[in-house]
Amino acid sequence: MVVPLMKKEVRGVVLREHAEPIDPTLAAKIRPLMQIIDAAPVVTPEQLALWQWMSSYYMCTLGEVMTAALPGGLDKRLTDPPKRRRAALQPYTGPIEPMHALSPAQEKIADEIEEFWHSRKSIVLLHGITSSGKTDIYIHLIQRQLKAGKNVLYLVPEIALTTQLTSRLQMIFGEKLLVYHSRFTDAEREVRYRQIITNNSDSTNYVVLGARSAVFLPVSNIGLVIVDEEHEPSYKQAEPAPRYHARATAIVLAKEHGANVLLGTATPSLESYYLAQKGVYGLVQLTERFGGVELPEIKLVDLKRQYDRKEMYGHFSDQLVSRIREILADHKQIILFQNRRGYAPQIQCTECGQPPRCVQCDVPMTLHLRANELRCHYCGYHMPIPSVCPHCGGEYKAIGFGTERIEDEIQTLFPDARVLRMDLDTTRNKSAYQDIINAFANHECDILVGTQMVTKGLHFDDVRLVAVLNADPLFNQPDFRAYERAYQMLEQVAGRAGRKGTKGEVWIQTFAPRNVVLEMVKNHDYSALYNHEIAERKMFQYPPFHRIISLQLRHSKQAQVHLAATQLQSYLARIFGFRVSAVVVPSIERVQAYYIRELTLRIEANANIAEAKRRLKEATDYISSIPSGKNVKIIIDVDPL
Repeated sequence: MVVPLMKKEVRGVVLREHAEPIDPTLAAKIRPLMQIIDAAPVVTPEQLALWQWMSSYYMCTLGEVMTAALPGGLDKRLTDPPKRRRAALQPYTGPIEPMHALSPAQEKIADEIEEFWHSRKSIVLLHGITSSGKTDIYIHLIQRQLKAGKNVLYLVPEIALTTQLTSRLQMIFGEKLLVYHSRFTDAEREVRYRQIITNNSDSTNYVVLGARSAVFLPVSNIGLVIVDEEHEPSYKQAEPAPRYHARATAIVLAKEHGANVLLGTATPSLESYYLAQKGVYGLVQLTERFGGVELPEIKLVDLKRQYDRKEMYGHFSDQLVSRIREILADHKQIILFQNRRGYAPQIQCTECGQPPRCVQCDVPMTLHLRANELRCHYCGYHMPIPSVCPHCGGEYKAIGFGTERIEDEIQTLFPDARVLRMDLDTTRNKSAYQDIINAFANHECDILVGTQMVTKGLHFDDVRLVAVLNADPLFNQPDFRAYERAYQMLEQVAGRAGRKGTKGEVWIQTFAPRNVVLEMVKNHDYSALYNHEIAERKMFQYPPFHRIISLQLRHSKQAQVHLAATQLQSYLARIFGFRVSAVVVPSIERVQAYYIRELTLRIEANANIAEAKRRLKEATDYISSIPSGKNVKIIIDVDPL
């Protein structure tokens, strides 16, 4: 509905009726509604229950949750028939094919999953190595739900995965498959949202495939929620509120529907695997690749030794260059992974050593050579590449390398190779993901260069070699999850090699070949990673043994934000004692013209988290009410990643 608020017209939602009589004096001041947009409900009871949980758990307002949940076009009914045609999502008119038959190992896993569900263990973790055929298991379980008259929500962490999965699932489920992700326009989101409401009223069964925002859709009668690649950090919303985790939210949503949950991955999050080991979740493990294909061989290349011997071609060891040449001659494909976009992370003056820095953020600017500019990856500020250093007049040189530089070096080393790059810069338009993936799958490209986008569940038959050009930044992060994430990313990117036919190869270039994480990746040994990390998590009071709430304070004045943070820390220390950290000045102190201070609160996993959040809210409200806290923005992030 549309309601008058001051001099504005704003969208409103009726959540419930006011049962008690309204005071006549107050009633006289109530202004009438301006417009009722929807006569029938567009929000289900299960949605409302979920949103109220999210508001409470993630310490945000119900309005913030609803803003994220409801499509922007929902209050602007599409009445213009050209606009309707442009927004319409084309139905699938292609052929319907039968499902692939499951192998004996896959059939056994599917039965074990359903046995857990029948024994009242509603959440099951499927730990299946890369290319073991987890998707076929999902498809068979989905089909069983549809036959039972239930709907299914199928979450994936990246839009790139929805593009490759869509065609596969459409050939099986046809028009029953409804796709939803953040690249949809507001109008397209409204069309999909209303289509789901219509299906609910018609009792039409369907499958929703989407990224994390799909948890907000009005899907009714859910029988199964699948969270694929459940370990992925991209399931966590960073900005703006609600800062929710789609995996946790999906589990709560399933509970509202009395539905089962399947978490699937080759590299489980420590939290999920811990709960499976404790018996809270069911655990099934698929340890062989589909069709008997072997896991790829991992080769570590010592970069220090290569540089000392002057056996490098740009950022490629001579051994890797030779192997790429052989594979290209054999007409097979290659994926090159470098988890930095742009040409180089920064440029630096050869005289004074100063890099150009963002005017709004406390970071050096990234070189994007093709666009002939420097860009800040935090706020988007950009500027032409300066010819000389403004401080001393010295010349600049590029420091480090990103995907754009690797693309250039490959084209110099192998001028006949067809190269594509997949990163944030090359996938800004709506169809870019699909175009790049299709081109690589159709052998219109020999070498795919990419960031972490190329690591996540993509399937290409003819990739013989995957090369990680520098693994060290992955595990050299000041983050308690650094080793876990490094293992997951390396194991996932390794899984793109040799998925069909010949055994694949993975070359990892590193200055630290004896690093414990690389040994675990080399042996595909998740258990070793888990045992190593869970001991440290317990010792240093990290999840899953403690819950973490992070607080970030922002203000345009450095002194004011520091004072407010110090006062908040003092207030919290009186309540929580040692559980609250000291005030931290982050490594990037200023972002988008705001200075930042941070605090961390650790709460025991078995403590009363609701009471802790209540006391925390009291503290932040108090700081916001005193002069030093005026206009200081306090951001609360529950279960940060």
